[in-house]
Amino acid sequence: MLSMNGVLLIDKPAGMTSHDVVARVRKIIGERRVGHTGTLDPFATGLLVLLIGRTTRLAQFLSGAEKEYEAVIRFGYATETGDVTGARIEWEEPHARWRSAQSLRKDEIQAALASLKGEIEQVPPMYSAKKIQGKKLYEFARAGQSVERQAVRVTIHEFEMSSPADELPRANDDGSVDLRVRVVCSAGTYVRTLAEDLGQKLGIGSHLAELRRTRAGLFQIDGALTFEGLAEVCKLEMLDDALVSPYDALSHLPVIGLDTAQARRIMHGLDLELAPDGPQSLTDGDAIRLSLNNELIAVGRFDESQSVIHPAVVLVT
Repeated sequence: MLSMNGVLLIDKPAGMTSHDVVARVRKIIGERRVGHTGTLDPFATGLLVLLIGRTTRLAQFLSGAEKEYEAVIRFGYATETGDVTGARIEWEEPHARWRSAQSLRKDEIQAALASLKGEIEQVPPMYSAKKIQGKKLYEFARAGQSVERQAVRVTIHEFEMSSPADELPRANDDGSVDLRVRVVCSAGTYVRTLAEDLGQKLGIGSHLAELRRTRAGLFQIDGALTFEGLAEVCKLEMLDDALVSPYDALSHLPVIGLDTAQARRIMHGLDLELAPDGPQSLTDGDAIRLSLNNELIAVGRFDESQSVIHPAVVLVT
Protein backbone atom coordinates (compact mmCIF):
# COMPACT_ATOMS: atom_id res chain seq x y z
CA MET A 1 0.00 0.00 0.00
CA LEU A 2 1.24 3.47 -0.85
CA SER A 3 2.07 5.82 2.00
CA MET A 4 -0.90 7.95 2.98
CA ASN A 5 -0.89 11.35 4.66
CA GLY A 6 -3.66 13.56 5.98
CA VAL A 7 -6.24 14.08 8.69
CA LEU A 8 -8.93 11.48 9.30
CA LEU A 9 -12.09 12.34 11.25
CA ILE A 10 -13.58 9.49 13.28
CA ASP A 11 -16.88 9.39 15.19
CA LYS A 12 -15.74 7.61 18.35
CA PRO A 13 -18.23 5.21 19.91
CA ALA A 14 -18.73 4.96 23.67
CA GLY A 15 -16.69 2.42 25.62
CA MET A 16 -13.37 2.89 23.83
CA THR A 17 -10.30 4.88 24.83
CA SER A 18 -8.74 7.18 22.27
CA HIS A 19 -5.78 4.77 22.17
CA ASP A 20 -8.21 1.94 21.32
CA VAL A 21 -9.52 4.02 18.41
CA VAL A 22 -6.01 4.63 17.09
CA ALA A 23 -5.24 0.90 17.24
CA ARG A 24 -8.48 0.03 15.43
CA VAL A 25 -7.85 2.58 12.68
CA ARG A 26 -4.28 1.32 12.20
CA LYS A 27 -5.67 -2.14 11.56
CA ILE A 28 -8.42 -0.98 9.19
CA ILE A 29 -6.26 1.27 6.98
CA GLY A 30 -3.00 -0.68 7.21
CA GLU A 31 -0.91 2.30 8.31
CA ARG A 32 1.25 2.22 11.44
CA ARG A 33 1.70 5.98 11.80
CA VAL A 34 -1.57 7.12 13.32
CA GLY A 35 -1.94 9.64 16.15
CA HIS A 36 -4.62 11.91 17.60
CA THR A 37 -4.82 15.58 18.56
CA GLY A 38 -6.81 15.30 21.79
CA THR A 39 -8.29 12.48 23.84
CA LEU A 40 -11.90 11.72 24.60
CA ASP A 41 -12.89 9.87 27.78
CA PRO A 42 -14.02 6.27 27.16
CA PHE A 43 -17.69 7.01 27.97
CA ALA A 44 -17.72 10.02 25.60
CA THR A 45 -18.54 9.88 21.90
CA GLY A 46 -17.96 12.06 18.89
CA LEU A 47 -15.21 13.71 16.93
CA LEU A 48 -11.69 12.37 17.25
CA VAL A 49 -9.15 14.02 14.93
CA LEU A 50 -6.56 11.49 13.75
CA LEU A 51 -3.31 12.25 11.97
CA ILE A 52 -2.12 9.76 9.38
CA GLY A 53 1.42 9.16 8.08
CA ARG A 54 3.79 12.12 8.01
CA THR A 55 0.91 14.33 9.16
CA THR A 56 1.49 13.00 12.70
CA ARG A 57 4.28 15.61 12.88
CA LEU A 58 1.65 18.36 12.80
CA ALA A 59 -0.04 17.52 16.13
CA GLN A 60 1.42 20.58 17.86
CA PHE A 61 -0.42 22.89 15.42
CA LEU A 62 -3.82 21.24 15.93
CA SER A 63 -4.00 20.08 19.55
CA GLY A 64 -4.77 23.56 20.90
CA ALA A 65 -7.93 23.99 18.82
CA GLU A 66 -11.19 25.21 20.33
CA LYS A 67 -13.67 22.40 21.10
CA GLU A 68 -17.46 22.17 21.02
CA TYR A 69 -19.58 19.62 22.89
CA GLU A 70 -23.13 18.50 23.46
CA ALA A 71 -23.52 17.26 27.02
CA VAL A 72 -26.05 16.12 29.59
CA ILE A 73 -25.52 17.30 33.16
CA ARG A 74 -27.35 15.28 35.83
CA PHE A 75 -28.39 17.09 39.01
CA GLY A 76 -29.22 15.22 42.20
CA TYR A 77 -25.96 13.57 43.19
CA ALA A 78 -22.22 13.76 42.61
CA THR A 79 -19.93 10.88 41.63
CA GLU A 80 -16.33 10.01 42.50
CA THR A 81 -15.16 10.61 38.92
CA GLY A 82 -17.40 13.58 38.09
CA ASP A 83 -19.11 11.56 35.36
CA VAL A 84 -21.60 8.74 34.94
CA THR A 85 -18.90 6.03 35.22
CA GLY A 86 -18.12 6.80 38.86
CA ALA A 87 -19.70 5.58 42.09
CA ARG A 88 -22.36 7.79 43.60
CA ILE A 89 -21.17 9.89 46.53
CA GLU A 90 -23.48 9.48 49.50
CA TRP A 91 -23.39 12.25 52.08
CA GLU A 92 -24.18 11.48 55.72
CA GLU A 93 -26.50 14.51 55.85
CA PRO A 94 -27.59 15.08 52.25
CA HIS A 95 -30.49 17.40 53.10
CA ALA A 96 -28.22 19.68 55.08
CA ARG A 97 -25.76 19.92 52.18
CA TRP A 98 -27.80 19.83 48.97
CA ARG A 99 -31.19 20.97 47.74
CA SER A 100 -33.57 18.74 45.79
CA ALA A 101 -33.16 18.50 42.04
CA GLN A 102 -36.87 19.22 41.49
CA SER A 103 -36.48 22.65 43.11
CA LEU A 104 -34.24 23.96 40.33
CA ARG A 105 -35.64 26.88 38.36
CA LYS A 106 -34.80 27.69 34.77
CA ASP A 107 -33.84 31.29 35.48
CA GLU A 108 -31.32 30.34 38.16
CA ILE A 109 -29.85 27.62 35.94
CA GLN A 110 -29.35 30.16 33.15
CA ALA A 111 -27.73 32.60 35.59
CA ALA A 112 -25.37 29.89 36.87
CA LEU A 113 -24.45 28.91 33.31
CA ALA A 114 -23.65 32.54 32.47
CA SER A 115 -21.47 32.90 35.59
CA LEU A 116 -19.17 30.13 34.35
CA LYS A 117 -18.52 31.73 30.95
CA GLY A 118 -15.29 33.55 30.13
CA GLU A 119 -11.84 32.84 31.52
CA ILE A 120 -12.06 30.63 34.60
CA GLU A 121 -9.76 28.40 36.67
CA GLN A 122 -10.18 24.64 36.81
CA VAL A 123 -8.47 22.11 39.03
CA PRO A 124 -7.81 18.96 36.94
CA PRO A 125 -9.91 16.06 38.29
CA MET A 126 -8.17 13.16 40.01
CA TYR A 127 -9.72 10.79 37.50
CA SER A 128 -7.94 12.26 34.48
CA ALA A 129 -4.96 11.41 32.29
CA LYS A 130 -3.04 14.55 33.27
CA LYS A 131 0.43 13.63 34.51
CA ILE A 132 1.98 14.76 37.80
CA GLN A 133 5.43 13.49 38.80
CA GLY A 134 5.41 11.36 35.66
CA LYS A 135 2.27 9.48 36.71
CA LYS A 136 -1.30 9.86 35.45
CA LEU A 137 -3.71 11.29 38.00
CA TYR A 138 -6.18 8.43 37.63
CA GLU A 139 -3.42 6.03 38.69
CA PHE A 140 -3.15 7.89 42.00
CA ALA A 141 -6.95 7.95 42.31
CA ARG A 142 -7.31 4.20 41.74
CA ALA A 143 -4.71 3.62 44.47
CA GLY A 144 -6.82 5.70 46.84
CA GLN A 145 -4.38 8.61 46.83
CA SER A 146 -5.09 12.30 46.29
CA VAL A 147 -2.35 14.67 45.13
CA GLU A 148 -2.19 18.43 45.03
CA ARG A 149 -3.09 19.85 41.64
CA GLN A 150 -2.52 23.34 40.33
CA ALA A 151 -5.50 25.15 38.84
CA VAL A 152 -5.25 25.93 35.13
CA ARG A 153 -6.91 28.78 33.25
CA VAL A 154 -9.37 27.83 30.52
CA THR A 155 -11.87 29.82 28.49
CA ILE A 156 -15.56 28.94 28.26
CA HIS A 157 -16.86 30.73 25.16
CA GLU A 158 -20.39 29.31 25.26
CA PHE A 159 -22.24 27.43 28.02
CA GLU A 160 -25.96 27.31 27.42
CA MET A 161 -29.07 25.18 27.64
CA SER A 162 -29.76 23.39 24.39
CA SER A 163 -33.31 22.36 25.33
CA PRO A 164 -36.24 24.30 23.86
CA ALA A 165 -36.94 27.54 25.72
CA ASP A 166 -40.21 26.23 27.21
CA GLU A 167 -38.82 22.88 28.35
CA LEU A 168 -37.65 22.27 31.92
CA PRO A 169 -34.77 19.87 32.73
CA ARG A 170 -35.95 16.26 32.31
CA ALA A 171 -36.82 14.36 35.50
CA ASN A 172 -35.55 10.79 36.06
CA ASP A 173 -37.11 7.99 38.08
CA ASP A 174 -34.49 8.30 40.84
CA GLY A 175 -35.33 11.93 41.56
CA SER A 176 -32.44 13.40 39.58
CA VAL A 177 -32.94 15.74 36.64
CA ASP A 178 -31.02 16.01 33.36
CA LEU A 179 -30.06 19.21 31.61
CA ARG A 180 -28.86 19.15 28.01
CA VAL A 181 -26.22 21.83 27.32
CA ARG A 182 -23.92 23.08 24.59
CA VAL A 183 -20.32 23.96 25.49
CA VAL A 184 -17.72 25.79 23.40
CA CYS A 185 -14.38 25.96 25.18
CA SER A 186 -10.63 26.20 24.89
CA ALA A 187 -8.44 23.11 24.62
CA GLY A 188 -7.70 21.50 27.97
CA THR A 189 -11.13 22.21 29.47
CA TYR A 190 -12.63 19.43 31.59
CA VAL A 191 -16.36 19.39 30.89
CA ARG A 192 -16.78 17.04 33.86
CA THR A 193 -15.39 19.73 36.13
CA LEU A 194 -17.66 22.29 34.49
CA ALA A 195 -20.66 20.06 35.27
CA GLU A 196 -19.60 19.76 38.91
CA ASP A 197 -18.99 23.52 39.18
CA LEU A 198 -22.47 24.21 37.81
CA GLY A 199 -23.98 22.02 40.53
CA GLN A 200 -21.98 23.82 43.20
CA LYS A 201 -23.26 27.16 41.92
CA LEU A 202 -26.81 25.83 42.28
CA GLY A 203 -26.22 24.13 45.64
CA ILE A 204 -26.79 20.60 44.37
CA GLY A 205 -24.69 17.54 43.61
CA SER A 206 -24.09 17.02 39.89
CA HIS A 207 -22.08 15.06 37.37
CA LEU A 208 -21.66 14.61 33.62
CA ALA A 209 -24.08 11.99 32.30
CA GLU A 210 -23.33 12.23 28.56
CA LEU A 211 -20.66 13.92 26.44
CA ARG A 212 -20.35 14.19 22.68
CA ARG A 213 -17.70 16.26 20.89
CA THR A 214 -19.17 17.90 17.81
CA ARG A 215 -16.30 20.14 16.71
CA ALA A 216 -12.53 20.54 17.09
CA GLY A 217 -11.25 23.73 15.51
CA LEU A 218 -12.36 23.75 11.87
CA PHE A 219 -13.37 20.06 11.90
CA GLN A 220 -17.04 19.12 12.34
CA ILE A 221 -18.63 15.85 13.41
CA ASP A 222 -20.63 15.85 10.13
CA GLY A 223 -17.42 14.97 8.29
CA ALA A 224 -16.50 12.06 10.58
CA LEU A 225 -16.62 8.36 9.71
CA THR A 226 -17.68 5.45 11.86
CA PHE A 227 -15.45 2.35 11.87
CA GLU A 228 -17.91 0.69 9.51
CA GLY A 229 -17.82 3.69 7.20
CA LEU A 230 -14.03 3.71 7.24
CA ALA A 231 -13.87 0.00 6.40
CA GLU A 232 -16.22 0.57 3.46
CA VAL A 233 -14.16 3.51 2.21
CA CYS A 234 -11.02 1.36 2.32
CA LYS A 235 -12.79 -1.49 0.55
CA LEU A 236 -13.68 0.91 -2.27
CA GLU A 237 -10.07 2.21 -2.29
CA MET A 238 -11.33 5.74 -1.64
CA LEU A 239 -9.44 6.51 1.58
CA ASP A 240 -7.51 9.36 -0.07
CA ASP A 241 -10.83 11.11 -0.73
CA ALA A 242 -11.76 10.80 2.97
CA LEU A 243 -8.52 12.37 4.20
CA VAL A 244 -8.17 16.12 4.75
CA SER A 245 -4.90 17.22 3.16
CA PRO A 246 -2.18 18.61 5.45
CA TYR A 247 -2.47 21.93 3.59
CA ASP A 248 -6.22 22.20 4.26
CA ALA A 249 -5.95 20.84 7.80
CA LEU A 250 -3.84 23.86 8.76
CA SER A 251 -5.96 26.43 6.95
CA HIS A 252 -6.17 28.46 10.16
CA LEU A 253 -2.47 29.34 9.66
CA PRO A 254 -1.18 32.00 7.23
CA VAL A 255 0.43 30.63 4.09
CA ILE A 256 3.39 31.53 1.90
CA GLY A 257 3.58 30.04 -1.58
CA LEU A 258 7.08 28.93 -2.54
CA ASP A 259 8.76 28.65 -5.89
CA THR A 260 10.76 25.53 -6.72
CA ALA A 261 14.07 26.98 -5.54
CA GLN A 262 12.60 28.15 -2.24
CA ALA A 263 10.91 24.80 -1.68
CA ARG A 264 14.22 23.03 -2.21
CA ARG A 265 15.88 25.26 0.41
CA ILE A 266 13.09 24.60 2.91
CA MET A 267 13.35 20.84 2.31
CA HIS A 268 17.02 21.10 3.28
CA GLY A 269 16.14 22.93 6.49
CA LEU A 270 17.35 26.37 5.35
CA ASP A 271 15.67 29.60 6.46
CA LEU A 272 13.39 31.60 4.20
CA GLU A 273 13.69 35.37 4.11
CA LEU A 274 10.31 37.06 4.51
CA ALA A 275 9.42 38.89 1.30
CA PRO A 276 7.97 42.42 1.44
CA ASP A 277 4.64 41.08 0.13
CA GLY A 278 4.54 38.25 2.72
CA PRO A 279 2.19 38.16 5.75
CA GLN A 280 2.51 41.50 7.55
CA SER A 281 0.83 40.74 10.88
CA LEU A 282 3.25 38.08 12.11
CA THR A 283 4.67 38.12 15.61
CA ASP A 284 7.74 36.29 16.81
CA GLY A 285 7.20 32.51 16.91
CA ASP A 286 4.08 32.46 14.73
CA ALA A 287 3.54 29.32 12.64
CA ILE A 288 3.22 29.67 8.85
CA ARG A 289 2.33 27.14 6.16
CA LEU A 290 5.00 26.87 3.45
CA SER A 291 3.54 25.38 0.29
CA LEU A 292 4.37 24.56 -3.31
CA ASN A 293 1.37 24.41 -5.66
CA ASN A 294 -0.98 24.05 -2.66
CA GLU A 295 0.98 21.12 -1.27
CA LEU A 296 2.24 21.61 2.27
CA ILE A 297 6.03 21.38 2.21
CA ALA A 298 6.66 22.48 5.79
CA VAL A 299 5.43 24.56 8.70
CA GLY A 300 7.79 27.37 9.62
CA ARG A 301 8.23 29.65 12.62
CA PHE A 302 8.73 33.39 12.19
CA ASP A 303 11.95 34.75 13.69
CA GLU A 304 11.25 38.43 14.19
CA SER A 305 14.84 39.32 15.12
CA GLN A 306 16.14 38.21 11.71
CA SER A 307 12.92 38.58 9.67
CA VAL A 308 13.22 34.98 8.48
CA ILE A 309 11.04 31.90 8.64
CA HIS A 310 12.71 28.81 10.02
CA PRO A 311 11.30 25.43 8.85
CA ALA A 312 10.11 23.85 12.13
CA VAL A 313 8.44 20.73 10.67
CA VAL A 314 9.34 19.55 7.15
CA LEU A 315 6.86 17.14 5.56
CA VAL A 316 8.43 16.73 2.11
CA THR A 317 12.11 15.84 1.77
